[in-house]
Amino acid sequence: MSQPAAEEKKLKGITASPGICIGKAYLVDKEGVDVIKKYYLKGKKIQVEINRFKTAVKKAEDEIRTIIENSPKELQQAHILETHLALLNDKMLYGKTIEIIEKEGINAEWALKKVASNLNSIFQNMVDSYLKDRALDVAHVSDSIMHNLVGVESEDIAAIDKRVILVSDDLSPADTSRINLARIMGFITNRGGKTSHTGIVAQALEIPAVVGLAHATTAIKNDELIIVDGSTGIVIVNPSEKSLVEYEERKIQYEDYKVGITRESHLKAETTDGVQLEVMANIELPEEVFAVKDYGGDGVGLYRTEFQYMNRAEFPSEEELFDKYRNVVEIMAPKPVTIRTLDINGDKAIANHTRYDEINPALGLRAIRYCLKKPDVFRTQLRAILRAAAFGQVRILFPMISAYFEICKAKKLLDQAADSLEKDGLPYNREINIGIMIEVPSAVIVAEFLAEKVDFFSIGTNDLIQYTLAIDRGNRNVADLYQPLDPAIIRMIKQVADVSKDKGIGIFMCGEMAATPHHIPLLLGMDLDELSMNPQSIPQIKRVIRSLDLSDARSFVREALKKKTARGVFELSKDAFGDTLAEVTFS
Repeated sequence: MSQPAAEEKKLKGITASPGICIGKAYLVDKEGVDVIKKYYLKGKKIQVEINRFKTAVKKAEDEIRTIIENSPKELQQAHILETHLALLNDKMLYGKTIEIIEKEGINAEWALKKVASNLNSIFQNMVDSYLKDRALDVAHVSDSIMHNLVGVESEDIAAIDKRVILVSDDLSPADTSRINLARIMGFITNRGGKTSHTGIVAQALEIPAVVGLAHATTAIKNDELIIVDGSTGIVIVNPSEKSLVEYEERKIQYEDYKVGITRESHLKAETTDGVQLEVMANIELPEEVFAVKDYGGDGVGLYRTEFQYMNRAEFPSEEELFDKYRNVVEIMAPKPVTIRTLDINGDKAIANHTRYDEINPALGLRAIRYCLKKPDVFRTQLRAILRAAAFGQVRILFPMISAYFEICKAKKLLDQAADSLEKDGLPYNREINIGIMIEVPSAVIVAEFLAEKVDFFSIGTNDLIQYTLAIDRGNRNVADLYQPLDPAIIRMIKQVADVSKDKGIGIFMCGEMAATPHHIPLLLGMDLDELSMNPQSIPQIKRVIRSLDLSDARSFVREALKKKTARGVFELSKDAFGDTLAEVTFS
């Protein structure tokens, strides 16, 4: 008697890399490293244990170097695995584990587990979603060491010899760097987020990926047929004949769409009635500047500088910062590079400095507040930025400004940094545009005062939405309330835009809202000058802008401001621009 066909089921995750693939699931076994025992050591055995740990670290380091040498050029340029090499020898992980083995007389496995768990909690308490996702990097690196300590062999993804879609609890950048593109069509994972390095690798390889599915490894069996839609975050298990036909067509449509927007990526983002917007890129690593150029970016609208402060025992020197900034500025010249000053919740970035155990870090000592309390640290970065400005067009951006006195203090420190460079006889450029992030409600309310002190506003919608609506979008219980089109949010954006126009300063947006096609009519109609987003989104957003008329967008905004709910705004947008957006986007 034949078995009934398995029922189709849909899983919803987070879009990590767009595209569609259809194939059989291949479950990657990542178990083994968590089953460890604690035991105590005495005398000479402690040094033996330390040496065993060092050997495991050296082996992990050699493995990563081999992967780097054999990985595709696109991944080598991303330099993601180099961050894992740095973590392997960092005092927060390496040094602290050795210290615990010595002080507590315990085995390396248990000491490493204890250190990794502590680091995970530190990163998870960070406000910035990008920095939160660095907790995954710590987990991946500690897992690679743990595998060597307990003698568990990791599954060799490079040895997979059939066309499959990987399904795993998680995949490290090292795992994904081993992917053979002739064999692996895409992947899905239980863990991971939009800004995790695993997703960044998938984008570099241009393969579909959905992450954060929570229970993919239990909901999907080996060899089951699955569809992965990386554009919407949907995974279909045991698809029906109807779904197979539909997604085969969508796959062809996506490939055609991708070719089209790539071909157009260097065209201007000019509306049908001749108004041009600048479409810029958000970057974290200096090496990403090449992607900005490849995808047709008009410059860097947000260069996050936190990465150089992470995973190290001391603050970076002025020369270190200057070298990185200068490299980005020179490559992008004559296009602008907007360098945001340090935006992190304080000393948790630095391993051997005093840590603040803040109950609510989102409302604590972070960003400009931290920098103003640590003027020496701040001045070092300001000097590096001013020096880099001598080699191209640089704009400086101060984060989380919530009051007038903060921008006054920040500008005073910038002047002091310029004076000190003049005294030292070093080349620099003080005539640079100064901007602030608008990401807390108080900044919106006093925007007319703040506008007197700056050349531009840059709206950071990620934080503005969270602070305004009192929502942690990482909390599954309230994530559905995180609505960029909420009337409170669009009224705030309009208010800031109106102030900027009245005061004659630039109005930009660097939050994720700017990378969403159906938000563009609203932002265009509010007369924003510049949008900034992840480099991969640039071609699509440029195409959307070229399909719109500014006068239509302004009329839409007037009606949108009358709506009482986010759903009302969305439906209005769908009615007004749904057909137009459907023609120029892939959804």
